[in-house]
Amino acid sequence: MIPFSILDLAPVTEGSDAARSFRHSLQLAQLGERLGYRRYWLAEHHNMPGIASAATAVLIGHIAGGTSTIRVGAGGIMLPNHAPLQVAEQFGTLASLYPGRIDLGLGRAPGTDQATARALRRYFDSADAFPSDVIELLGYFEPATPGQAVRAVPGAGLEVPVWLLGSSLFSAKLAAQLGLPFAFASHFAPDAMDQALAIYRRDFRPSARLAEPYAILALNVVAADSDAEARRLFTTQQQAFVNLRRGRPGLIPPPIDDIEAFWTPTERLGVDQALACAVVGDPDTLQRGLAAFIARYRPDELLLTANIFDHAARLHSFELAAAARDALAAAA
Repeated sequence: MIPFSILDLAPVTEGSDAARSFRHSLQLAQLGERLGYRRYWLAEHHNMPGIASAATAVLIGHIAGGTSTIRVGAGGIMLPNHAPLQVAEQFGTLASLYPGRIDLGLGRAPGTDQATARALRRYFDSADAFPSDVIELLGYFEPATPGQAVRAVPGAGLEVPVWLLGSSLFSAKLAAQLGLPFAFASHFAPDAMDQALAIYRRDFRPSARLAEPYAILALNVVAADSDAEARRLFTTQQQAFVNLRRGRPGLIPPPIDDIEAFWTPTERLGVDQALACAVVGDPDTLQRGLAAFIARYRPDELLLTANIFDHAARLHSFELAAAARDALAAAA
């Protein structure tokens, strides 16, 4: 059975705050570790009231410090917001503190609006420099050479796995060219998934970092003891997407009983398309949906995400997903 991992955005729910979100993230990571999830990734976003993972490297240190075996990393660091040397130093520090457990995923988008992107990196021109920035960053993890003018301290000579993340074909092509593992953001932008996977696998060039292509697919998984309850929990994510499209991002809302009264038909169409890669239901529905998704796309690993308002329900959803994983493994 392929590994399952967790993608967390450190959601801030209505009536809560960032401090509670961070406590909940650590509890989820600890649960994931006990349940055998392979890795726990956090995603960089900015100027979004409902997402508290802006200082991603800091939060990764918090999660890694509260766990002992699960891999912890960035899914991902939005490289246009940062100088490559700073990222290498941050993740070199994390890898020194938690050897063999830190992942660095890199994204090309800013993870925010343009005004905030300019505030983050005031001399940044565009994402066109992403390939050269990735190559520069990879170089900082190589062993330092005599006379090297700039080195990452710590960072040089450390084995920090670097992933490329994407929701289009660009990063799939670059990951294949550089021989890096690839993670596709199918949990919110599934349209190019088939083509991106095909290009990545077809054009992959082995490298010192990776001998064969390795692709992770992200998947929304909302599980509960009944289909009806799972669908109700999923309305939190659906509302959040509509609010974002309406230009009113806010705190993560509680679930509602009648989602049809909340959105317009056009909004529903857009959300259904964005969240097409989702398995929502009870344990039987979950097991069937996961099996079908894996059989169709053949990922090397699944990265599960669940934007659920109630923390206990969120933990339970990941428990049910792990049980479905184990059942599928037993049936294989």
